[in-house]
Amino acid sequence: MDQIENVDVATALLLIDQGALLLDVREDDEWDAGHAAAARHIPLSSVPDFLEGLPRDRIIVCVCRSGGRSACAGQFLAERGFDVVNLEGGMTAWYAAGAEMIADAMTPTVA
Repeated sequence: MDQIENVDVATALLLIDQGALLLDVREDDEWDAGHAAAARHIPLSSVPDFLEGLPRDRIIVCVCRSGGRSACAGQFLAERGFDVVNLEGGMTAWYAAGAEMIADAMTPTVA
């Protein structure tokens, strides 16, 4: 089985600007600590329950903290016909690149 493509933050931002969905598969506490404003949050364990609500007509950029869980989510989705890439380095790379993040009632960070 082929591995999904890893992309860097700059490429992910370009894909998102072109209409890709940023899918954050981290746990609730990680999401609450800080996330991309445009991201949709579905924890990894819940991804199979939300397949019907995910777009099949655009790219999905999967992200987690460092890229491991999102690679698993991306592979799962790719095996089901979705067009998926994985954000290499995850939200740690996103944060380090200075890409926009938001959080509820605090300064956003990567937990």
